[in-house]
Amino acid sequence: MRKTFLYIIISTFMFSSMEIALKSAGGAFNPIQLNLIRFFIGGIVLIPFTFSDKVKNGFKIKNLFIFMLTGFLCVVVSMTLFQLAVVYDKASTVAVLFSCNPIFAILFALLILREKITRVSFISLIISLIGLLVIVNPANLTNPLGLSLAIGSALTFGLYSIVTRWGSFVTGYGGLKMTCYTFLVGSAELLILISCSHINFISSKMSKVAWLKDFASMPIIQNVNLHYFWILFFVSVCVTGGGFAFYFLTMDLSGVSMASLVFFIKPGLAPILAMILIGEHITLNTVIGIIIILIGSVITFVGNQIETKNSGMKV
Repeated sequence: MRKTFLYIIISTFMFSSMEIALKSAGGAFNPIQLNLIRFFIGGIVLIPFTFSDKVKNGFKIKNLFIFMLTGFLCVVVSMTLFQLAVVYDKASTVAVLFSCNPIFAILFALLILREKITRVSFISLIISLIGLLVIVNPANLTNPLGLSLAIGSALTFGLYSIVTRWGSFVTGYGGLKMTCYTFLVGSAELLILISCSHINFISSKMSKVAWLKDFASMPIIQNVNLHYFWILFFVSVCVTGGGFAFYFLTMDLSGVSMASLVFFIKPGLAPILAMILIGEHITLNTVIGIIIILIGSVITFVGNQIETKNSGMKV
């Protein structure tokens, strides 16, 4: 149990500091470039952890399509939107909104996998949506772009979670292997897209469009040097690789319910860290929204614990 809580503490702090670290590093790197670097290195960091995976299957070419799909949803789409959200909005706001991705996962599980929504999940879903609306505050939108990017990131990550669950069933791979291959294949896909932005015809066309000009001829290794070593190390190795590694190690030791504590604590911890470390101001409606979302998270966790206990008793 001590090892479980140690893993939870490490992964919680890694995930809760993710937006802050990306915000700090963002000035030196193109957002898409930083996304490529952190997931490529993060995937490499996860490779040794996959050896402890209970399922010993190696990589199979026939499963490549699945990882192309999960890699595209996670690295290319969701995390690119996430990275851009961090650029255009507060780290604390992005952290809280992204932590709502389980809401969208529940909805996609209903639509795609035809899973029934339990009463506890439905109540938690409604409460979390209320918290989300309080933070977004539709009546007084001050940063619609940042909020849209953050919600888009959470929505597509929820879809990625469900597709990964399906992919895990098809391939027989555990969470660590699925995540490792997703990161590496997704990084390759993102590298191809970045490389396309260097083609003269494409680059010139993008440069003429106001909202696309920042994505023309995107750098790949610019500023990847010793001066930025520690920030890249923290973002790639600690946050991306280590955070996911300890998250799945927790899941292996104590199950999904205990591992989910990470995302339940993050909405409360991330804004506090953002306020202490980078001096972000937290508005009253954000505080109220965080409290509401935390209540929804607690309901989900307690409900999962009761459901797990009851299923164990039936066996």
